[in-house]
Amino acid sequence: MRQVVLDTETTGLDYRLGDRVIEIGCVELLNRKLTGQRFHRYLNPEREVEAGALAVHGLSDEFLLDKPRFGEIVAEFMEFIKGAELVIHNAAFDVGFLNNELALQRQAPLENACAGIVDTLKMARDLHPGRRNSLDALCERYAIDNSGRTLHGALLDAELLAEVYLAMTRGQESLIMELEVVPVVGCEAELVGDRPPLRVQRANVDELAEHNRVLAEIGKESKGNCVWTN
Repeated sequence: MRQVVLDTETTGLDYRLGDRVIEIGCVELLNRKLTGQRFHRYLNPEREVEAGALAVHGLSDEFLLDKPRFGEIVAEFMEFIKGAELVIHNAAFDVGFLNNELALQRQAPLENACAGIVDTLKMARDLHPGRRNSLDALCERYAIDNSGRTLHGALLDAELLAEVYLAMTRGQESLIMELEVVPVVGCEAELVGDRPPLRVQRANVDELAEHNRVLAEIGKESKGNCVWTN
């Protein structure tokens, strides 16, 4: 399972008012492990950064002036996320901005390239209703060191979010089965110890009828899309 944890920084809060993406940060998870593969770019938005946004991320107009435009890095970015499940905090914000950038390049939306999108803000609200669920609050809750986060930064925030996501979904690790290939010495395997013969208990008529009734109900609820009928 390949996932990409993603974050952006922007010139302001609303792409519909002309705000643009100025930083993209991504880190890769493979089978719930950080691989060290990253995608990180600063971008020239071709407009001024709003004062409120500058106070949050510290990326000035002067710093961004010589950076590439989104159209210059879009192919590399889309190749990095291709086929992966995206993990984003407050996904509607980042996806809205990135889809706006893609539309300006006359490209298909983000959802067409990835396997799905996980919103960790929604996940956190479901897990911790009524509590603060900002990235800083989640880092504190899950004992993740965010002391280096004096300002927002897309790559740093993606790295912190990856740790938060793994902590929030820790119980899912038991659902992932890893098969190990064990070399067998010799041509035949020997049974160690005495094992009694396996007793097979067959279902009776009433149990089979109840089983079929439950399957029929599941089939009705799924409108015939059960895997055992396909």
